[in-house]
Amino acid sequence: MKSTNAMLDWDNLRVFLELTRSQGLVEAAKKLGIDHSTVSRRMRRFEEQVGSQLFERNNQGYTLTAEGHRLIEYAERVESTVYAAAEELSGHNRLLSGQVRLGATEGFGTFVLAPHLAHFCARHPHITVDLLPVPRFVNLSKREADIGVTIERPQSGNYVVTKLTDYLLKLYATPSYLANHAPINTVQDLSSHAFIGYVDDLVFSEELRYKDNVAPAAFRAFRSTSVIAQYTAARSGQGLAILPCFLAQQSEDLVPVLDGQVDIQRAFWLVAATETRNVARVAALWSYLRQVIEPNRAFLMGESRQMIYSDTIIPA
Repeated sequence: MKSTNAMLDWDNLRVFLELTRSQGLVEAAKKLGIDHSTVSRRMRRFEEQVGSQLFERNNQGYTLTAEGHRLIEYAERVESTVYAAAEELSGHNRLLSGQVRLGATEGFGTFVLAPHLAHFCARHPHITVDLLPVPRFVNLSKREADIGVTIERPQSGNYVVTKLTDYLLKLYATPSYLANHAPINTVQDLSSHAFIGYVDDLVFSEELRYKDNVAPAAFRAFRSTSVIAQYTAARSGQGLAILPCFLAQQSEDLVPVLDGQVDIQRAFWLVAATETRNVARVAALWSYLRQVIEPNRAFLMGESRQMIYSDTIIPA
């Protein structure tokens, strides 16, 4: 790229970033509130100004070139700085009001965070919380969320990171499944049983490849990208499933198998962009999550079936 002041034009960078994040030109234009032909013209002029082709254009749409990928990191830094400045100048970063978006893994977000967030919202009626419990990583650099709860600690990026909690997974089945299939006394016995698990080529983290270490030769009877679907299938007696204790304990239909022999420990990490971590509403939710999760360690480690709710916790 050639050196030029046009590279620092926030409005051009904003259009560039939206085009990289959208499914196509029309969607980007809709989100930006301008005509799609305007987006196309502005990107061509922007490419001329920076002296590099940022996109490959074909029938499938816009695909980033190597130069385009290089620009993303710098553009996202500018975006974060602009938003942080806007918050500071408007005074919103000091007020307990506005919107906070929280991304989390599907099971943890749905079965653990959601009930606690109801209490947080009651205590902070001027803060709107958007919870995104999805079977993938939420992209904080693309501003999909303000805070992320993830099963991997970020290895790069300008983030504030802290360990939220450890949690335990065990092998579960229904009593009826166990009664109607070959006995399971050792880990070696698992190879003759049907397993429920993730779709191998769609696993979003290596931390989720439990079965490969526990029973690599066992038949995969049912697969899903959703841990909640796996939980539901296990409850119906379709096979064995490795599930987080906090999820499996929601049901009386599931019992641990080889308890103490198949125990898998993982961790949740709390992550936020450095520029937004100290915005008041983000900081309030960050602090609250740490407060309500800490007393629930026994529940998350499978040592208790009772979750402690936030009405017993000092408000954030």
